[in-house]
Amino acid sequence: MSAPEVGAGENWPMPGGDGNDSHYSRLTDINRDNVSRLGLAWSYDMGTGRVQEATPVVIDGILYTSGNLGRVYALNAVTGEELWTFEPDVNMQVNRVVCCDQANRGIAVSDGKVMVGALDGILYALDQKTGEVAWQVDTIVDHSRGYSSTGAPEVAGDLVLIGNAGSEFDVRGYVTAYHISDGSQAWRFYTIPHDPALGPQENEDLEKALETWGENSRWDIGGGGTAWDAIVYDDRFDVIYVGTGNGGPYSHASRSGGEGDNLYLSSIVALDRKTGKMKWYYQETPRDSWDFTATQPMTLTDMEVGGEVRPVIIHTPKNGYLYVVDRITGKPVAINALVRTSWADGYDMETGRPNMTPEYSDYGTGPKIVFPSSAGARNWYPPAYDPESGIYYAAVLDMGNLMYNLPGKQPHREKGLNAGASLIFTTSLEGFLETMPPALKEQIEALPQMDWVRENPGFSQVRATDPLTGKTIWAADAEGWQDRSGMLVTRSGLLFHGSIGGKFYVRDAATGEALKEIDTGSAIMAGAATYKVDGVQYVAVATGWGGGGWSFVPGYSAPYKYENSNRILVFKLDGGEVPKPEALPPLEVAPEPPAQADNVTPETIAKGAQLFFANCALCHSNMVRSISPDLRRLTPEKHELFRDILMDGLLVGMGMPQWDDLLSEEDVAALHAYLIDLQEKQHAREKALKEAGKPLDSKGLVIMSNY
Repeated sequence: MSAPEVGAGENWPMPGGDGNDSHYSRLTDINRDNVSRLGLAWSYDMGTGRVQEATPVVIDGILYTSGNLGRVYALNAVTGEELWTFEPDVNMQVNRVVCCDQANRGIAVSDGKVMVGALDGILYALDQKTGEVAWQVDTIVDHSRGYSSTGAPEVAGDLVLIGNAGSEFDVRGYVTAYHISDGSQAWRFYTIPHDPALGPQENEDLEKALETWGENSRWDIGGGGTAWDAIVYDDRFDVIYVGTGNGGPYSHASRSGGEGDNLYLSSIVALDRKTGKMKWYYQETPRDSWDFTATQPMTLTDMEVGGEVRPVIIHTPKNGYLYVVDRITGKPVAINALVRTSWADGYDMETGRPNMTPEYSDYGTGPKIVFPSSAGARNWYPPAYDPESGIYYAAVLDMGNLMYNLPGKQPHREKGLNAGASLIFTTSLEGFLETMPPALKEQIEALPQMDWVRENPGFSQVRATDPLTGKTIWAADAEGWQDRSGMLVTRSGLLFHGSIGGKFYVRDAATGEALKEIDTGSAIMAGAATYKVDGVQYVAVATGWGGGGWSFVPGYSAPYKYENSNRILVFKLDGGEVPKPEALPPLEVAPEPPAQADNVTPETIAKGAQLFFANCALCHSNMVRSISPDLRRLTPEKHELFRDILMDGLLVGMGMPQWDDLLSEEDVAALHAYLIDLQEKQHAREKALKEAGKPLDSKGLVIMSNY
């Protein structure tokens, strides 16, 4: 097969624009000279208030895209008229095992079908004209484990592939290929071995991988390795590249007794399309202990290396390095650091292995400040690559986290978080140090990386980078460390991206200069698409805050001021103004909670706090502007129904899962006592702030407004 045509044309036929996943467009109608005239052509309300991460697909004047949970929308690409929508029947109990919100990263279109993975793991093929279900298949191998599905399906010839999420819980990762015609399974590739006590591995590659896992590996927890994004088909070589996830539990010492590289965690694996057999692998982060997934988007291109044009993959995983990898051999041809890294100080290019620095990153021997953080130097936000200039554009985060193991051997928690480690981002570390025991504070302050924290605890940028050298061509500071978004670059020399502050930027791709800035009032994290219909070029992007850390809404973000409006915004030259969402109402003093039960003691409240952080804090940050319920502001009705919500699943349909299989009645009573105590303090604090004429989201030196 010949190489796919570089860049998208009048259509935008897949989320990445073309078969290379370049997020590059050949269109030039919107350019440096006229971009100042860019305005709104139309908008579409997606009907939800959660996360939007998908880049639309546009084919022959119809825009197809997905929303949270796996909803699908088909719209007239010129007018925004709704043609059809699809609402999957999701088992909402899946919210219990979702680390990073109800995200969905897109759809795939082929053979008259629109394919989408729902959050609970059901893969749907919909009739492209009507939205009716042509077939559906359950992609989850074991529903007793914490699997979910958030990635976009990938079309590879007559097959469609999809992976899964859940490495922080108790799963074993895999990728499955299905026939597009009828949904029948073609093959499945597991990314890591299973417990050898259960018998032979599924194939010889997994038998070899087993040799890189210790005899005391925690097979009960699953091992991780989930492929929740970054599946790319290369039709030139009929090969599928899969980026694999982190290990579970996090710590290499806890996961496999400190032995072996743990293949094929945090790797790129190349699979034969027809058989699913592995052709090669490259492990970017051996012995991963830091949630350094390799699931971030991959870009395919041809690049001159040493005077020879070679087919390569450009990849920026979480671990802080930018890789250029040969697509035929799997050997890296260039590796350069993007950010501060303390887990390794470079790579041996002969072996392709990192020069690891356990003295700075092995938190099994005590707390360590590890750079980059588990949020990743890069994450799911799609980069863009201009094959003509050779420049790579991406959102980059330079931040670390304090990491330490939980004491003792942690038992397997079925469908529960099994990461086994705790972390605090360096942007919050100095504040947390003041609350720590003096001996521990002194130990942390003596760590060498504490100098990095004092110098700059964390920052995010949009960067233009030379992939072969890692050199920054230009950088534009983001609005805060949580501000990251997808990229779109065009042949006309424009770079489009959003911000969580609600701005849609158009930059000069060569210099980074902001040529146009549109204030939408809606957080923009997803990558944009551009297309042309009847001679008019359009740019489309989805809005909506969420994803990892979704309940922590920063004060500089749009959803701190406005409703978390989920919209499709489409722009064209000489368009109009973007209407902003409704402003959020003023904050009110937290309601006074009911009195504690007679049998509540300080020990009861302390137990409730432990249960909260082990089970609830992943979704409930308890912030005044969070898009998840602030449990310090429960109404009398919610207090009365507290037990029924947790134990009987009263609000499962609204996304609040049931916990009767994990929590006892005594546990629920302790949780409730802790939240009543928390609400009493918040009520008193906010009442005092109001009486003093101060804003209710003012943060005290000791009492923090969020966790």
